[in-house]
Formats: sequence, C-alpha cells, structure tokens
Amino acid sequence: MNKKRKILVTSALPYANGDIHLGHLVEYLQTDFWVRFQKMRGHDCHYMCADDTHGTPIMISARDRGITPEALIAECHDRHFNDFKNFKIEFDNYYTTNSPENRELSSEIFLAMKEKGHIEERTISQLYCAHDRMFLPDRFVTGVCPSCGAEGQYGDSCDVCSATYSPSDLKDAACVICGKKPELKESVHLFFKLNNFRDFLKGWVRDHASRETANKLEEWLSEDLRDWDISRDAPYFGFEIPGYKDKFFYVWVDAPIGYISATKNWCDKNGRDYKEFWKADDAELYHFIGKDIVYFHTLFWPAMLHNAGYKTPDSVFVHGFLTVNGEKMSKSKGTFIKARTYLDHLSPAYLRYYYACKLNATIDDVDLSFDDFVTRVNSELIGKITNIASRSIQMLKKLELKTGVLSDDGKELVQKAQERSESIARHYEDRNFSKAIKEVRELAEDANRYIDHHEPWKHVASDPEKVRSILTALINVFRIITVYLKPVLPAYAADVEELLNSGVLTWNSVNEVLENHVVKPYKHLLNRIEKESCDAIIESEVKAAASANNANKTSAPSIADTISFDDFAKVDLRVAEVINAEDVEGADKLLKLTIWLGGDDRRTIFAGIKKYYSPEQIKGRLIAVVANLAPRKMKFGLSEGMLLAASAEDKSTVLLLAPDSGAKPGQKIS
Repeated sequence: MNKKRKILVTSALPYANGDIHLGHLVEYLQTDFWVRFQKMRGHDCHYMCADDTHGTPIMISARDRGITPEALIAECHDRHFNDFKNFKIEFDNYYTTNSPENRELSSEIFLAMKEKGHIEERTISQLYCAHDRMFLPDRFVTGVCPSCGAEGQYGDSCDVCSATYSPSDLKDAACVICGKKPELKESVHLFFKLNNFRDFLKGWVRDHASRETANKLEEWLSEDLRDWDISRDAPYFGFEIPGYKDKFFYVWVDAPIGYISATKNWCDKNGRDYKEFWKADDAELYHFIGKDIVYFHTLFWPAMLHNAGYKTPDSVFVHGFLTVNGEKMSKSKGTFIKARTYLDHLSPAYLRYYYACKLNATIDDVDLSFDDFVTRVNSELIGKITNIASRSIQMLKKLELKTGVLSDDGKELVQKAQERSESIARHYEDRNFSKAIKEVRELAEDANRYIDHHEPWKHVASDPEKVRSILTALINVFRIITVYLKPVLPAYAADVEELLNSGVLTWNSVNEVLENHVVKPYKHLLNRIEKESCDAIIESEVKAAASANNANKTSAPSIADTISFDDFAKVDLRVAEVINAEDVEGADKLLKLTIWLGGDDRRTIFAGIKKYYSPEQIKGRLIAVVANLAPRKMKFGLSEGMLLAASAEDKSTVLLLAPDSGAKPGQKIS
C-alpha cells in the first residue's frame, strides 16, 4: 500500500432551482465511486459539495411563488440532499453557497483581485426592463438573431446559426419575464482581467489538464483572454460586493468558492483547518465536472485561486452528457427522468452498476439504453455475480453454513481473483470504471464455470467435505468480487458483509481467506428488473410533463396582435420540391436548400433544420413554402422564401408540412 494521501474531491454544484435528474447523476455517481474507492484504500479523502443558490433565476422563481429566495433554496436543498442520500451518494459535507463562510471567502478572494490590480471598473450599456425594474441577464432577453434573422433567440447566442452577440444586438428584443421591450441603460461593472494570468494558465493547463481537455483550452489560450464581468446590478439574490453599493457578485464568482466554504464548514465542525486542504502542498484537489463548464473551472477558477494564494486543482475530471435510448433527454418522451421518479420504481443499485459499466475517463457522452440496462443488470449483476452467493450459500446450508479448507484448485481460483486487486485498483484510480467492472465480470464467469465443472450438488450426500471445499472457494471469490464492487454498490456490499459475517470490507480484505468460518443463511441481495418498471418510469415522466404543460397554459406567451383575413390572404403558400440540400460552412444548425416551384422557378432557402435532417434526408422531399416572402439577406447568402415546419415542445423532432400525395411543385396550398 502506498503512503496515506490527503485528498479533497468536489462535484459541480447543482443549481437550487430544479430537481436532480439522471443526467446529473452521471457526475455525482462517478465521483462517489472514486471517493469510496480512495477511502477503501485507507486514504484521507473527503467529498465536498453544495447547492448553488444565487442568481436572477432563483430570485424570479421565488417571486413567482410568493416566497423568499431563502425559503426556495432551503426547500430545494432538502430535495437534493434526500435524492443524493437515497442514491447512496455519500458527501462528507453537502452545504450551500448562501452561507456566512462563503460570503467571507468571496470577499477575501475579490479583495485579493482588487489589491493586486486585476479589477477594472467600466461603464457598460445593457438592457434594462423598466416594468420589472431590473437589468436583464442574457437568458432573460429574447428576440431576432442579428446574424441570420431567426426569431425567439436568447441574448447571448443563436441556436440556429450559432452566432454569438451582446443582448443589445438582438432585434425586437423582449424581456422574458413580462414580454415588454427593454431599454438600454448604462451601469458601472467590475471586470476581472483574466488575460493577466494567461502565462500562468498555459503552464497550469500543460501540467494538470487531460490531453483531451488541454487541446480545447490551448485554442482559447492561443489568443488574448477576454476580461470577465464579475458584477451584477440590484435587484439580485447574492452577495453584495464589498465597497460597492447595489453591486453583487456574479453567481459564477461565489459558486466555485462554495467548494472552499463547504470544506471550511466541515473542518470547523471536525476540529480541522480548511487550509490543510486548500493551502498545503501535501494535499490533492480534484474537481469532477461536465464538459459544458470547462471554461469556468480551468481558466477563471485557477486564476482566482492562484491570485489569492490558494492551491489550484491537481486535475479537473471532465465527463460527457447523458443520452437516453440514443437521444437527448426529452420531457415529452418521458426520458428526462428525475432521480425521485427513478427511485419510486427501482433500486439505486441497478443504476449505479449500469453507470459503472459505461463510464470511463473520456468526455464521451453516456447512453442509458433501457433494453441494455435490463439485460446487463439481470444477466451480469444478478445472473453471474449474485448467483454465486445464491448457489453456494444455499447449498452450504445443508452443511451447517460452515466453510472448510480450500483445495488446490480452489486456492488457484481464489488467488486468481486476489491477483486482480492492483489492476482493478488502477482502473478505479484512472476513473475507467467500465474496465474495473469488466474484470469483475470475468471473475464471476470463472467462478460460475468452477461450480458448473465440479457439480457440487451431486456430491452433498456422498462426499460432503469435498462439497464444503468447493463452496469455500466460491464464497471467498464472491467476497473478493464484493470488495471490488463496494465503491459502486455500497449497500449491496453492506448486506454481503452481514451475510458472510466477516466484518467491514476494505481493499486489503481481498488478501484474507474465510476457512472454517460460519456464514449466515442466504437472504436475497437483489431481485431481477422487470421491463415494466422501466416503462412505468417513462410513463410517469410523460404524465408529469403533460400536467406541467396544462398548468402552464394559463401563463402561455401572449399571441401576437391579430391580422385581417385580407392580410393573411396575401401569404402565397406553395408546394416545393427540395432538389438539393447541403451543409452551410460555419453554421451548426443551417442547411442550404435549393427548391423547385415548377417551371424554371428555382430558389435558395436557408433553413435551421440541420439538427433534425441531414442533407440526404431532405433531398427529394415535397415541402410547403411561403413563396411570396421578400428575399432576406443573411450572413451566409440570400434566402428567397421560407419553409413551414413544426417542432415538438422539447425541440426533439420536426415535422415538415408536406401536402397530400399527388401534389406537384408550384401547386398553390389553400
């Protein structure tokens, strides 16, 4: 065993304005696997997390419900904590960013920025809603994209053409809260001069980021880094910046500082000093995060820590997103699954095992296929692994539940399992959980072949001691397998510890052998999954989504002003055939369509449908178009019409409105 390590581990902080779902659990479960493994190895390892509680969305949600932000985040904290607890995720401290420790540390780190000349005051113009009396964050403004003309785009980027811009650049901008037109208003903001740390960050990335992450970071670091606006104007739910009235820390400033404050809160309660983790060379610091927040955790965060004299992360472990049945999670399809909905139908052990089968150290997305989920759990966890204990202990009951002495081939089987210890430990350390599970599965297959080869059930009466020896080998291999699975299946392992009557399992327990040892009568460890339980989870979420949609109808966006029938009659709807379709360079969402309206009328239309259709899928289709729409000059060329399409509420599918069979290009639709 290597010397004892001091390790602090965090996961990204869940936002206190919604429920935990299975996508979130990709992160928290793999962190829990890793932390439990380190603790089993005897290291001084601690897992810190908290609710991320500040920002405009929290303030608005609380106002809409008629409660205080403090009441809202307290309610959400309880839900989050219970979901995590029920999934057997074991934090050393699950805290909140709305804490006195976090206020104190945020002020300390900001003042260090200011004192060292890394803060600049700058007057900026931003959109202000006079009706709601507040400046509007990017996602609280919608309008027409200034680049491609797409409607309904947020104030930071366009979902259609991927252009980025300032909220003030939007055309026909509207406040998402009240729908009214905002105005431009000047305000003094505080900017963190991130580029001052560019050389430091280059070195940090080289030494501490994975190759996969470093490649992306090096793109950003190849040019000057933009200053970071770290202030927000009142009204805002958060910490007021010391020395600045009605100016508050942007949520991304105090949220990661929550890692430190959660540590400090835990240390104060346990007679330790948080600086031994955050300001000591002998400590290790690791963050688990999703690939969508890499910029904050690998540029802003290390710069803030370094400037204030804190330890920077030894590594930031980045993972991909969750898809369900090969597609993005969808509320309307019932695959946007809340943790609580899952727990209402199935044991957390099944999902913990399945995620472990799928997770590795890359940023690839993880797919939860329910067919594969049922098959893996039933055939592997139940049929191969748990089956060893079921068969051997129930047979040992006929021999007074007492193991014997290993035979030569029994010793060989057990030693083969013991020899996997360091290999499996390496996979856990490297976060290649799927490889660890693969090795465990192979050991289970060896054990099942062993019992099938020896057929002990045939010799219980004629040679009970031989049978006892065979079962002794099987029980010891099962115990070793349980050691290897304990980081993934802690509750399962606890049941096995009681069943085998052998004490708490540590990683070193693989070196012990249970001979002449009494075990307890077998009790079922896990039951098989029925596909109906998975169907019930999806059905529950579909119903919940439908109910939410019905509840929201009373607050649906207002319909545009009415038009006369004569105005509508001016719209010339025609059938068109797509004779060519191609990608648009520089646009993630657009396709360039060449359409034929009959005769020699061919036109070009740019359509934001690439996420739904490939060029090959759209070629040859009949579509409905507005044929008399005035041409619109776009960034990528001239668009000479508009196709008609409809999307589901979750934007997961698009239906092109094709006329009845037999329609001809150029035919008028009436």
